[in-house]
Amino acid sequence: MVDKPAEQHGAGSDPAGAPDPAGAGAGPAPVADPMIRVHDATEHNLRHVDVAVPRDRVVAFTGVSGSGKSSLAFATVYAEAQRRYLESVAPYARRLIEQAGAPRVGGISGLPPAVALRQQYGAGSARSSVGTVSRVSNVLRMLYSRAGTYPAGAEPVDSDWFSPNTAAGACPTCHGLGRRYTVDEDRLVGDPELSIREGAVAAWPGAWQGKNYRDILGELGIDIDAPFRTLPAERRHWLLTTEEQPVVTVHPVREAHRITRPYQGTYMSPKSWVLHTYATTKSASLRAKAASFLTEEPCPTCEGRRLNRFALSITIAGVDIAEATALPLTELADLLRRARVHPDTAALSPERRQAAEALIGNLEEHLKTLTELGLGYLGTDRTTSTLSGGEFQRLHLATQLGSGLFGVLYVLDEPSAGLHPADTELLLTALQRLRAAGNSVFVVEHNPRVIADADWIVDLGPGAGTHGGRVLYSGPETGLKDVAESATARYLFGDAPSIRPDTVRAPSSWLTLFDVTRHNLERLTVRFPLGTLTAVTGVSGSGKSTLVGQVLAATVRDHLGTPAAADVSDVSDADRDGSQDEAAALDDDRIVAVPKADGLDAVQRLVQVDQKPIGRTPRSNLATYTGLFDAVRKLFAAQPVAKERGYTASRFSFARPSPTTARYGDASRHSDIRDGRCPNCQGEGVVSVELLFLPTESAPCPVCHGARYNPETLQVLVAGKSVADVLALSVEDALGFLDRLPAAHRILRLLDDIGLGYLTLGQSATTLSGGEAQRIKLVSELHRARRGHTLYLLDEPTSGLHPADADLLLARLQELVDQGNTVIVVEHDMRVAAAADWLLDLGPGAGADGGRIVAEGTPAEVSGGGSGHTARFLAAHAS
Repeated sequence: MVDKPAEQHGAGSDPAGAPDPAGAGAGPAPVADPMIRVHDATEHNLRHVDVAVPRDRVVAFTGVSGSGKSSLAFATVYAEAQRRYLESVAPYARRLIEQAGAPRVGGISGLPPAVALRQQYGAGSARSSVGTVSRVSNVLRMLYSRAGTYPAGAEPVDSDWFSPNTAAGACPTCHGLGRRYTVDEDRLVGDPELSIREGAVAAWPGAWQGKNYRDILGELGIDIDAPFRTLPAERRHWLLTTEEQPVVTVHPVREAHRITRPYQGTYMSPKSWVLHTYATTKSASLRAKAASFLTEEPCPTCEGRRLNRFALSITIAGVDIAEATALPLTELADLLRRARVHPDTAALSPERRQAAEALIGNLEEHLKTLTELGLGYLGTDRTTSTLSGGEFQRLHLATQLGSGLFGVLYVLDEPSAGLHPADTELLLTALQRLRAAGNSVFVVEHNPRVIADADWIVDLGPGAGTHGGRVLYSGPETGLKDVAESATARYLFGDAPSIRPDTVRAPSSWLTLFDVTRHNLERLTVRFPLGTLTAVTGVSGSGKSTLVGQVLAATVRDHLGTPAAADVSDVSDADRDGSQDEAAALDDDRIVAVPKADGLDAVQRLVQVDQKPIGRTPRSNLATYTGLFDAVRKLFAAQPVAKERGYTASRFSFARPSPTTARYGDASRHSDIRDGRCPNCQGEGVVSVELLFLPTESAPCPVCHGARYNPETLQVLVAGKSVADVLALSVEDALGFLDRLPAAHRILRLLDDIGLGYLTLGQSATTLSGGEAQRIKLVSELHRARRGHTLYLLDEPTSGLHPADADLLLARLQELVDQGNTVIVVEHDMRVAAAADWLLDLGPGAGADGGRIVAEGTPAEVSGGGSGHTARFLAAHAS
């Protein structure tokens, strides 16, 4: 353990009494120096930070969201360690590795090689699984290949035959997916009383393409003005389901002011469009629309087991590999123990029996580590796109625990995010194991339990953004208590304000789901009170997200007649980031069977906020995502200079025109969008400099100097500021500047109230923390006009938030309930759960051991009489 002197440790102190790191960049640290010393770090909002942190210890980086924790731990310390490592790699190989630029820091000494484990939400595709990430699948396939029991006369095959992701192993019918999708023809027509021209066909794209298919049918001689039900049955069936794609010359009829010309059009039936779109589109909204016309069923050839018949004929202890991969990891370990003494194993040749012993031993070590991290409920075939960020990070952590590395710096991003307090205890054991093996562990954390267990704390703040970026304290836990500026200290030492309401609200009515069956939920009947704040709790894997985020959400959407969406905001403006759709395409797991329900008529609107990031390119930012930039652009377009020059609101966009606009849209509008952007950086504000064997560097555009726009556009001013100047304003400053713009001012007020006043309007989405991104998503919904009783579903909304930020968010959620709405949160933070009106606890365990309601009632009732893990941890907050 690090020595803990009685005096408080300041930002530059260390336990060895070594000199302050102010000159750390001048030369190498002494051999005996036990510290990693950072000098003059200015990455993001860091304000010339000097700090010394001990090696071979668990160090927690704390502070409110946006205070600079990740900027110091990841963007500075880890980035510099990675840069130094890559310098040792051969130049040719270096070109093949994705590299980040050098961090902005004066110098770092005493820095060991580093490994980063970051939060990833919904990572991977339908083919990426728990087994592939943890590497259990590799060894398990090898076991079946080398030591499996084959049919008589069959020759052993290599391990590729046991993977559904290879041509050798995949089922030839479903190509290794285990399921197939068929079009429900009854859903293709929305209203048979309408004509095709009036929109009878529901399963067609909107805008130009839908009109294109309609016009083609007219050219083919089909009456597109008659009610759909009056068309001959054979003709209706053909136009809905044909796989033919006739090409005809189309003579479109449009509005009088539109210029139209004949063109060659190719017909695609609604059935073909649905199947093609679902299989190929990268757009989340289009894939969601296509999914609404599909039904899912197991592949008839492999019966959902994804492999070909020969691979499934090979067994270990009488179990084929599809059955083995479907088992929870704890049960897979039991199977391996049986396999050691099974007659089939004893009948193997000595060489193959020896291989079985070695491979089973290797697997048992892997499974032991995964189980110790609380992941024993997962099956190896569980797709990673269905995992929480915490589960995904723990999978990678398990791999590192089994690597046996020594002298490595591990940098973890909120490893307790998504963990129930009972699971957090397992995490703490894992972190101590890494340290005991001779490694250094840096964790960016908000969880008081994890912080208190650390050997050393680096607290940043006091606020966020420009109000943060300073190291308030660096030292053992006890000294933090005396730092008056520290928000972390108040919550760590019991001085936090109470957030529990004075009274518990009574439900206005109840929403009941009957016989819910999905994943580990089996024939579950559950009641949700409306007009209240409800917290759904339980250990990781108990079925919370399945119940709320999938089944309840799908049931309400089905009742309201709204399709599933990958995000809470409709990306309708040209400025919003098109790459959101590319990365947020819906997962196959989102097709949900809707159970019988009662009480749905009380709900008029659904808002679902998940944990996905809001953008992946510099063009996506706070202003464009929330929609407030629409009002700003209109304001600039209304200025006399803009009107004189014929500028529209599109002139002040820095987004690229969409392919649809470029092909079919108004050419003058397309030109207007393009002409507003800087011609050199195309609206990015930065340019990339390729350095061949060195990392690609980003620098402000030398033409616009980061302004994104061309000089003519920047000549249009509002109160002396250009559109680039407005994007550079913080939310706090913009509140005053845009106070006469109601639409924008409402969004800015919500952002400030929820604790995001320090962000700039033009801040790139790629630089936002997880907590910042999720609160921006919520604001993008809150500013919209109220439309009756709204049901808000939030998936761990306080994940990634400092307790002080969680308090601000909770206050806003309580306001929503006070306004007559319903809020249901999946939550692990017991402090937040104790502030709810109603608590629904699932469990008692995870996976097959969960999926049941173990307690329900007010927080006081659950903490006093509940039987699950939650009751034990809730008692300290609900009493």
